[in-house]
Amino acid sequence: MERIDRRYFVLGGLATAGALVLPTTATAAAADPFRLGVASGDPNQTSVVLWTRLAVKPLNADGHGGMGKADVPVQWQVATTSSFSTIVSSGTVAARYAKAHAVHVIAGGLSPGRTYWYRFRARGHISAVGRTRTTPATGTFGPDLRIAVASCANWEAGWYTGYRRIAEERPDLVLFLGDYIYEESGVPGRVRAHAGGEAVTLAHYRRRYAQYKTDPDLRAAHAAAPWLAIPDDHEVENNYAKLARVNNVPAMTAARWRTRRAAAYRAFRENMPLRTTSFYRRVRWGSLATFHMLDTRQFRDDQPCGDYWKVCAAADKAGRTITGAAQEKWLLDGLAERAATWDVLGQQVFFAQFMDAKGGANMDAWDGYRDARKRLQRGWVNRGVKNPLVLTGDVHAAFANDLKLDYRNPGSATVGSELICTSLTSNGNGTSLEALPHRATNPHFRFYSERRGYTMVTLGKDRSRADFRTLPQVTKKGAKISTRASFEIEAGRPGLHRI
Repeated sequence: MERIDRRYFVLGGLATAGALVLPTTATAAAADPFRLGVASGDPNQTSVVLWTRLAVKPLNADGHGGMGKADVPVQWQVATTSSFSTIVSSGTVAARYAKAHAVHVIAGGLSPGRTYWYRFRARGHISAVGRTRTTPATGTFGPDLRIAVASCANWEAGWYTGYRRIAEERPDLVLFLGDYIYEESGVPGRVRAHAGGEAVTLAHYRRRYAQYKTDPDLRAAHAAAPWLAIPDDHEVENNYAKLARVNNVPAMTAARWRTRRAAAYRAFRENMPLRTTSFYRRVRWGSLATFHMLDTRQFRDDQPCGDYWKVCAAADKAGRTITGAAQEKWLLDGLAERAATWDVLGQQVFFAQFMDAKGGANMDAWDGYRDARKRLQRGWVNRGVKNPLVLTGDVHAAFANDLKLDYRNPGSATVGSELICTSLTSNGNGTSLEALPHRATNPHFRFYSERRGYTMVTLGKDRSRADFRTLPQVTKKGAKISTRASFEIEAGRPGLHRI
C-alpha cells in the first residue's frame, strides 16, 4: 500500500482545509467532493474499515454525484490524535466510477482497544475527521462498551435529530439494524421530500443514499464511532422476502425484480463501511461480547398468510426458516463457542412473541416463523449460552422483552432478553403512549414507548444496561433527548430488571 508523506498531506491541505470551514468562494465550496461525509465500521483488533464517497452534486439523477467518469485518487490517514500529530496508517486508494466513487479502505497495523481518528484527501480538499476504534485483544475485556442502537430513518418523516444526539453521546459503537433508507416516496404529511419517486434502479438507490448522507446530523453520527450496519426491507422494498415481492410496482416482472434487488444491495454495500460482501457476519469484542449480525430478509421463506397481522396456523409449520438453513447453522455454531460474556444477536424484526387478544400476530416478524424461533432458543439453551441478548429494529416503537422457552406458559423459563429500539423518524413524532400492548397475551413485555429515538446499551463484565432514549418530536429540528426507562441484566441470570 502506498505511503503518504504526513507533512505533504497536512501542509498541502491547509489552505483547502480552511476553505472547507470558511469557503472563500462559492466555487471552492461547490467543488468539495466530501459532501457525503466519512464513516468507519466492522472493526477488529488491528484494523477497521474506512469509508467515503465522492460527490460534488449529490442529487444528480444518474447516481454518480457529478464526479464524471474518471477514477479519482484518494489519500487517507489514521492517527492517534485528532490533531493528526502521529500518523499510524496511511495510503492511497482509487475512487472508481464503477462504484459511484465510493471508497472502502481496510486500515491495518492498528493496536487493539484503541481510539483513532481518520480523514481523506482528494482534489485538494480534506474531508471531515472521523473517530473510530479497534476491538480489545483476544482474552481481554477492555472497558465497558457503550453502544447506540438505531433503525428506521425515513427521510420524509422527520429530521435526523436522533442521529445528532447519538453523535453527542460519543458511543464506542453504533449498531444500525435496518431501514437506513426508504425506497418509497410520498409519505403522507411528509416533512421533507425524497428526490425522485420510488427507488427501483441502481441510479435511483445511489441517489437516495447520497440524499440521506447530505444530512449533517447523519454525517455526524457516522463520524462519531464505528458502525455495524445491516439492511432490512426498505433498503430494497417494504416487507420483501427472498421471493419476488412487488407490492409497490405492480408492473415489475420477476426478471426486473431480480435486477432491482441486486441493484439495491449493491448500493447498500457501496454506501456502508462493510468488510465483507455477506451481511450476516460475526464481530468479536474481546472477551466481553460477540456480535452475531443477522440477515433475516434474503434467505427467509415467504411470509405465511400474507403480510402484517393475521391469525395463521401456517406460521407454526415445522421447518420454516427466516434465516435459511446455512445461516441458522452458522449462528448456532457461533453461539456454541461461548467466546464472550455476552452473545449479541443484531437483527431486524420483532423476535419475541407478540400476539393480540384474538391470536393474531405479525407475519413479517419471527411470529411468522415460530419453529425457527423455537429452534434457535432451544439451540442456545442446549449449548449453554448464558447471556443471549437480541437487539432489534423495524418496529417503530421501543420494547423491552423477556424471552421465554414457551410463550404460552407465563411461568416458563426466561432464556434471554430482547431490546427493540424505536425508529429514528419513521411514523413521525409518535405519541406519549407507554401502556404495554395486549398485556394479557404477552406477559413477557416489560416496556413500551411510541416516541422516536434510539437505545443506549452498555455491556460490562458483570451486567448490561439499556437506556431507552426518546425525543418529543422529529417534525421540528433540535428536540432534546431524555431517558424514558432503564433496565439491567445481570450476567448469568437472564431477565430484565427495571432501574
